[in-house]
Amino acid sequence: MTLPQPSVPGDGFAPSAFSGEAVPFTVTAFREGHDIIGVHARLTSPSGIETLHRLRPLLDGHDRWTVLIAPLEQGVWTFRFEAFADDFATWQHAADLKIAAGVDAALMRESGALLFDRAVAETARPAADRAALTAAATALRDDDVDDDAALVIVRDPSIARLFAERPLQSLLTVGEDRELLVERERAGVGAWYEFFPRSEGAERLPDGSVRSGTFRTAADRLPGVAGMGFDVVYLPPIHPIGTTNRKGRNNTLTAVPGDPGSPYAIGSPDGGHDAIHPDLGSPEDFRAFVRAAAEQGLEVALDFALQASPDHPWVAEHPEWFTVLPDGSIAYAENPPKKYQDIYPINFDIDPEGIYAECLRIIRHWVAQGVKIFRVDNPHTKPLQFWEWLIAEVNAEDPDVIFLAEAFTRPAPMKALAMSGFQQSYSYFTWRNTKAELEEFLTWITQETADFMRPNLFVNTHDILTEYLQYGGRPAYKIRAAIAATTGATYGVYAGYELFENVARPGSEENIDNEKYEYKFRDWERAEAAGNSLAPYLRRLNAIRRAHPALRQLRGLRLHWSDDDAILVYSKHLPAAVSPTGSSDTIIVIANVDPHSARQTLVHLDPTAWGMPADGGFDVEDLITGQRWTWSSSNNFVRLDAFVEPVHVLHVKEQ
Repeated sequence: MTLPQPSVPGDGFAPSAFSGEAVPFTVTAFREGHDIIGVHARLTSPSGIETLHRLRPLLDGHDRWTVLIAPLEQGVWTFRFEAFADDFATWQHAADLKIAAGVDAALMRESGALLFDRAVAETARPAADRAALTAAATALRDDDVDDDAALVIVRDPSIARLFAERPLQSLLTVGEDRELLVERERAGVGAWYEFFPRSEGAERLPDGSVRSGTFRTAADRLPGVAGMGFDVVYLPPIHPIGTTNRKGRNNTLTAVPGDPGSPYAIGSPDGGHDAIHPDLGSPEDFRAFVRAAAEQGLEVALDFALQASPDHPWVAEHPEWFTVLPDGSIAYAENPPKKYQDIYPINFDIDPEGIYAECLRIIRHWVAQGVKIFRVDNPHTKPLQFWEWLIAEVNAEDPDVIFLAEAFTRPAPMKALAMSGFQQSYSYFTWRNTKAELEEFLTWITQETADFMRPNLFVNTHDILTEYLQYGGRPAYKIRAAIAATTGATYGVYAGYELFENVARPGSEENIDNEKYEYKFRDWERAEAAGNSLAPYLRRLNAIRRAHPALRQLRGLRLHWSDDDAILVYSKHLPAAVSPTGSSDTIIVIANVDPHSARQTLVHLDPTAWGMPADGGFDVEDLITGQRWTWSSSNNFVRLDAFVEPVHVLHVKEQ
């Protein structure tokens, strides 16, 4: 047996899943000759409960076997694969052929009777099953039995079921024990919404200055966020902001009085990473905000940006935590061509023990305030072993804490961060827009890396406004939201997306008048009342996600085909055996990824992906518009006008 899954490339890291995730357990297994084998996955839960699961052959010519299992208990599971000679299946196959052909019929009958005798001798089998097998053995040995009667026994589905449930095994081969970390559902499932609390409730005063919003005014926005169906409200850094080299509007190098500065320039005489900006309120105000979010069914995610402004207490207390240049100055942060003159990056080389201890203290502090989710800023610029240590330490104390890696970096470090313990990861989704790009990306996240990396598909961020959104108009915003919500089990939206904010600072991929450097004033209710908001569409997408468990799975996505190079087609299927509802769930998504056109084409589906015949018909309902059609596996006509409804989200009705 080789190449078992779930697995992580290399050594030292365990694959992961979230509670209720349908995980494919897959292994290569074969034996010499033509005898039939069986394969089991034996799982042991964190509480010690052992279960056995029969794998089925993939029939791909590569001797691969698989089974879907949805572990529910949080913690470290162990599993191993067991392969064996399936003596009943081997006899049944041979007997069916030989008896029907009149070859060695008596020998095959006696061989079957002996197998049934072995099964009857297994006292662990239920008495009723043993009685049925005794009767079958007696019938096979009856001198008056003819070949037709013997074949009835060979082909009896009730007998086959008894051996499927408890096979007769020989030549057992046992694989090595492996581990699977199962984390809480929110580690892999959720809809995130980001906003800056200082903008929510901010007021422009008569003299032109701005009074900052507070946690108490920002709490007024929570019902609107929850009403759109989001699960997590994510806040950029809420700490004191430095004044040295403070950035002005649109990232200018000179701030004017009243410019609030970038919240990523953390630290001032008012405190550092464990403090709250005085304009936002008190620690009790923050805890009240967390409680208000919980009352709306929302969790709060907090930014953990491991860097400091020149005014951070660390600069005076721990100069060894920073890089000193030959001229005696401290190096500021850079991400060429971007420069962050208001930020000093941390240098782990001189006093790693001190930095490790301080970071653990900070995370513990915010966990004590009720925060269980952290979006980590630029983790790829810090040592991997640090994250592996920190996440392990925190999760050993509280396994419900979740870390999201904001790392738009090369594939190798991105994957390494996920392996080191990050429960979620940013990804390249933001820049994958064409059909070909998306097909390649979706294959990557759902098949190649799904055992250890969970992407959070943010459609935009406070730093990223792609050209697709800048020039695609409202259709682009609907297309990206629909694809993110229906492909990723976790996705996110930055405030302003629902208002189609699409004007970039010249020469950049950032919004003009970026909220990182100033307050934003938005009238959410007025925009929705005027029909100028995407909020109803986001609300519908999130309602669909909650109603359909297939969409809350990362795995289970299958690409299909269309005749148009701008029509993306995929399905998501969750079998009844692993569905929380006890019923299977199938969604087909057809998206026109060209936001500037109306497209019509034929789409070609493979219904075997959701357990239907390859040539059968089925009924679908568009969960966006309510329209219904009867479709076939091939030659289904679609027309998608980007300016009307660019995406079909189709529910396949059970037959």
